[in-house]
Amino acid sequence: MIFDNSYTQLPNHFFQRISPVAVEKPSLIRLNTPLADELGLQLPDNNQQLAELFSGNVLMEGMDPIAQAYAGHQFGHFVHQLGDGRAVLLGEIVTDQGKRCDIQLKGSGQTAFSRNGDGRSPLGPVIREYVVSEAMHALGIPTARALAMVSTGETVYRETPLPGAILTRMAASFIRVGTFEYFAARNDLKALRTLVDYTIKRHYPEVAKEASPVAHFFRAVCNAQAQLLAQWMCVGFIHGVMNTDNTAISGETIDYGPCAFMDNYNPAQVFSSIDHTGRYAYNQQPLIAQWNMGCLGGCLIPFLHKDEQSAKAIGEDILATFTPTFAHHYRTGMCAKIGLASESDHGFAHVKRLLEIMHQDHVDFTESFRLLSNATTDTPPFASLFSSRKLIDQWVADWQALLDQEARTRAEVSQSMRTTNPAYIPRNHRIEEAIRAAEDHGNFTFTHRLIEVLSTPYADQPNHHEYRKPPEPSERVLQTFCGT
Repeated sequence: MIFDNSYTQLPNHFFQRISPVAVEKPSLIRLNTPLADELGLQLPDNNQQLAELFSGNVLMEGMDPIAQAYAGHQFGHFVHQLGDGRAVLLGEIVTDQGKRCDIQLKGSGQTAFSRNGDGRSPLGPVIREYVVSEAMHALGIPTARALAMVSTGETVYRETPLPGAILTRMAASFIRVGTFEYFAARNDLKALRTLVDYTIKRHYPEVAKEASPVAHFFRAVCNAQAQLLAQWMCVGFIHGVMNTDNTAISGETIDYGPCAFMDNYNPAQVFSSIDHTGRYAYNQQPLIAQWNMGCLGGCLIPFLHKDEQSAKAIGEDILATFTPTFAHHYRTGMCAKIGLASESDHGFAHVKRLLEIMHQDHVDFTESFRLLSNATTDTPPFASLFSSRKLIDQWVADWQALLDQEARTRAEVSQSMRTTNPAYIPRNHRIEEAIRAAEDHGNFTFTHRLIEVLSTPYADQPNHHEYRKPPEPSERVLQTFCGT
C-alpha cells in the first residue's frame, strides 16, 4: 500500500501535524475486510497487530497524520474555528481504479482543535457510525465508509463512565463547507484560492476546463448535495446535525452523530437530543442543505467575478437551481418507490396522498413501502397497516390503475420496487440493542449480526425477519445522542 498525501502538501496553516494519542489496551472489534480488499490495503493478519494499527498506536510506512482545520455554522451560529478535535487523518491512498481516499481515525485523542475536549469517543457512537455508514453504502447512498473499529481498554467520561473506542473511516475526502468558511472568515483569499483549486482538481476535475471553473464547481457541489438529500429523504434518513462543518464537498454523507431512520412516517420527526428547535427535522433537511450551499457560495464570491455585485448575482443564480434539482431527484425517487418508471405531476400527487395517509395513521415508512412492493398482486398485507381502510383501499385502486399505464408487467413493476424499497434499515432500537450489549457486557454478537443483515437491505432474508420489524411501543428510541 502506497500513501500519496496530497493534502499535506498544502500550506501548514491548513492543518496540524500530530500523531494519534496512544491507547492502553486496544482490541479489534471488527475489520471491514471487503472494503480493505477494495482499497488494496496490505494489512497484517494478526488481530492484535490490526488493533495496534487501527488504534493509532502503530503507523504504517507513508502515513503522514494531520488534524484538519475548518470552521462551521453550528445550528445556524458561526464558529470561526472548529477543526478535527478528535480525529486524525492518517493519509491518502489511491486505489487500483484511480480513486483517491482519505483514511481517518475518529476518537484518536486531543489535537490543537479539541477545545478542551478529551479527543476520545465512547464505544456507542463508534458502533452507531459503523453500522449506519455501512448500511447507507449498501442502500446505494454516497457515504463515508467504516473500515475498522477497536476498543481502547480505556474509560471515556461523559455523563457516566463509558468504554472507549476508535473508528477508522474512509471518504473521498473530509473537505467540508466549513473548510472554506475557515479561510473566508479570516479573509485569507490566497489560502481560499489554493483550497478551491485543490478541491476542483481532486473532486471535480471536469470543471477545470470551463471558462468559469469556480462557478461550475459551485454548481457541481450544489447538484451533488441536492441529489444526496433526495436519496436521504427517500429512505427516511435524518442526519441530525447538518452543520456546515458536517457537509462534505464531495457529496458524501459524513459525520454520523445523532442520526436515525424514521419508524412511523412523520415529516417533522427529530431524534437528535441537541436539536431543540427542530432545525434539522426530516422535512427541513433540503432547506438546510440549500442554506449550507449558500454558505459555500458566500466563500466563493471573490472568485466568481471581479465585480462583487456581479459575483453575487452569479452565485444566487446557481443557488436557485438547488430546489428544482432536489425536487427532480426526490420526485423521481418517490415515484419509483410506488413503481412508476418516471416522475410526473399526477404520479407524485399520488405519492403525496399516500404519505398523508401514512402520517395520519402513524404507519411505518420503510415497512409500508416494502409491503407495497408486493401489493401489485397481493394487497392485504399492505392495507392491513392502515386504520383508514376506505382511504387506503381507494388509494390502492387508483394506484393499480396508474400501474396499468406502465409499459411493464406487474411482476416487473414489483421486482423494480423491491430494488428501490429496502426491507432492512438500521432500526434505532436494534442499534441501541447492539450498543447496550457491547457497553454493558462486552458482547458484540448483536453488532456483527446487525452489520451483516444490513449489508443486503433489499433481500428478504427470512432467517432475519425480526430485524425487519418496526419497534414495539416499548422499544421505540425517542432520542439519539452525539458522541462528543
